[in-house]
Order: sequence, then structure tokens, then C-alpha cells
Amino acid sequence: MFPESLRDRWRMAAQQAEHLQEIRLRVNAPAAVLIDRKEWFVDIDGSLVDRQPAAAQYSAEKLEAILKHLCQYSVYAFADEIRQGFLTIQGGHRIGLAGQVIMEDDKRIRNLKYIRYLNIRIAHEIKGISDPILPYLYDSQGKVCNTLLIAPPGCGKTTMLRDMIRNFSNGTGYGVGVNVSVVDERSEIAGSYLGIAQNDVGIRTDVLDGCPKREGMMMLIRAMAPQVLAVDELGSEEDIQALQMASGCGCRLIATIHGGSVEEIQYKKYMRNVVADRLFDRYLVLTRRNGCCEVEGIYDGDGKRCLN
Repeated sequence: MFPESLRDRWRMAAQQAEHLQEIRLRVNAPAAVLIDRKEWFVDIDGSLVDRQPAAAQYSAEKLEAILKHLCQYSVYAFADEIRQGFLTIQGGHRIGLAGQVIMEDDKRIRNLKYIRYLNIRIAHEIKGISDPILPYLYDSQGKVCNTLLIAPPGCGKTTMLRDMIRNFSNGTGYGVGVNVSVVDERSEIAGSYLGIAQNDVGIRTDVLDGCPKREGMMMLIRAMAPQVLAVDELGSEEDIQALQMASGCGCRLIATIHGGSVEEIQYKKYMRNVVADRLFDRYLVLTRRNGCCEVEGIYDGDGKRCLN
């Protein structure tokens, strides 16, 4: 991920790749990494230290050099992604960007410049994480249940969603493999790079990368005839309307939303009718206990517990 001139400084962090979650770089501030949810700082010789004063700092010029390297020295080719505030690179790793925003006359974001903050989020697949809950995600006829994953940020809902997609696509002991279409608006599910999924999302999965959910769902229904349609992070009335249309076309739905419980999401105005009309057959609630992500419970369409 780093230009050759800076690589030696990151070799020790790279040795922790299986546990490394984030690399935070801010102009004229200590370089920090998150390893198993504990923050460390990287000093000038690459050692991991827990003291800020010993950490290496990065100038604006070094951050620009890192960004150019991440863009394969063609920043213009990544302009559309940069405008949205992130990049996805080979391996499915996602780089969050912040700096000065340039606005259009119609108040839309045209671009980012003077990018001075990078958050490199390391992609990890956890294959099999959804295996224990699969019996609850199929109906009595072996069809995938319409399922909504509910969790606060950082509780692994995208990781769980990805593994569910892989299982539904490949087939399990509870149901045959089916065609799955994924609208990957933020490139976090499949981690596509140049249109190719870097994460294992199954052999019968088609991915529409970087497309808004509403437009993407309709495109995939018309073009790819999915049996299951998957999206991440519902957040608006428009998202719900598109899901309702997809459901009317016969697709099974898999989606995620920020929240702490089934009751909590009902406070979101755009979700009230969704719960009342039983758009989803299952609600999968994730939580974090003692620093670990786990399943808090699985509920049916009426909000009754299927799994404690």
C-alpha cells in the first residue's frame, strides 16, 4: 500500500496483518494503527509504541505521495470514488479520505482536494461466521428468508452479510445455491477492484459496484434475474421503496441497517411500515460483548425470538 521509500516503516505492522483493522494517517499528527481494537502508534523505525510523542508524523507531501501510490499514479482515474470520500484498492481494502470539499453550483460535491486525512480499513473475510445461524435463515421449503441484519457500527454486520451471501450463492445443507445480486454501493461487501470481487461472495453472485442502492436494485432485477438481492446499510425512504419493489418482483431480500434492536429501528420513520407490513421474515441482531461481536438474537417477522 505504501511507496517503496516508506515501506520499511510499515513492515512490523504488516506482520500483524491478520489482526490489523485500521491505519490512520493525519497530516502533522502521529501515525496510528488499530490492532484487535487496541490503538498503537508507529514510530520512525516502524516499531509499534503506545506513546504518541514517539510516533512518526506525516507531512502533506508524504500523504500526497501515499495517495498517488494507492491510485497507481493516476489520481484522475479514481476521481469518481474520491468525490465520494473513499477508494477501494486491490484486496478489497477501503481508504477513507477527508480534506477540502469542492462544491458544484447545485450544491453537489464535485471533488476533494488537499486530502490530508487517510483511514485505511483493512478488509478481512471470516468464512463460516454465518454457518451457525443458517438453519434460521431458510423457510420450510428451503428458500432464503427475507432477512434484515441490525447492528451498531463496528459490530460486524457487513462481514456477516458477506458470508451469508457466499453461503446462499454456493448452497448449503438447508437450501440449494441460488443466483444472488449485490448492490455494493460503497465497495465494502465484495471489495471489487476493477470490477472484480476481491472477497469470496460465492459462485452464483453478481455484483454492481459503486452504484446507489435504489438505481442498482432496479438495474439488477431487470438485467440479472436474481433470486436473492442483497444491499448494505439502508438509510432512506428511497431505499425502502426500492426494496418493496424488488419484493414485488419475487426476489428474496437481504439487507443491513444501523440499530441496536428491532424496537429501535421502528423509531426510524422510513422503517415503521416495513416492520408493520412484515417485509422481513427474520431480524438478525448483532452486538458487541467484551470486545467481541456476536449474535444477540434472531427474531421472526412478528418480533418473536427464534434464537436466544
